Amino acid sequence: MKVTWKKQSKKRPLAAISKYSNLPFDKQDTLHNDDEDSNKLAEDGNYREALGKWEAALNLMPGNAVLHEQKAQVLLEIGDAWSALKAATRATELESSWAEAWITLGRAQLNFGEPDSAIESFDRALTIKPDSKEAQDDRHSALQLVKKRKQLHSSGLSSKENRYLVSDKTESS
Repeated sequence: MKVTWKKQSKKRPLAAISKYSNLPFDKQDTLHNDDEDSNKLAEDGNYREALGKWEAALNLMPGNAVLHEQKAQVLLEIGDAWSALKAATRATELESSWAEAWITLGRAQLNFGEPDSAIESFDRALTIKPDSKEAQDDRHSALQLVKKRKQLHSSGLSSKENRYLVSDKTESS
């Protein structure tokens, strides 16, 4: 069963938080502190905790491209390529002129198995920031993957033929 609200939204707007002066925090102070805490947690390898803090901050400021990009980086570290791809895509939608967001999107696309899309993202990053060594190196890695894929296809071998078959050994008489 699907429940939908009629006419008016039942959600409280984000601005409603700042109307209450008796809260023990200011929205901006909380975001700044959470961002610092999240960065420290991520640097220490506590990726799950950092992810939780970034998600809490994104609940307060869903339009913050930096938070989406940082969340994508942590998701890549955890190994959740699909969620990283979504977060990085959102960061580029919010801030399309930010090279680092495009680099993170390219890395997420690589981890998701889309080197062609990754090359396009790295190209966008290089258009914005032509001297970016990170984008150049990552683009080169993506190009190598595309070349290997083309070699595999042109050799006539498929990935299925290139694998070992595990089965019981039967003797034929």
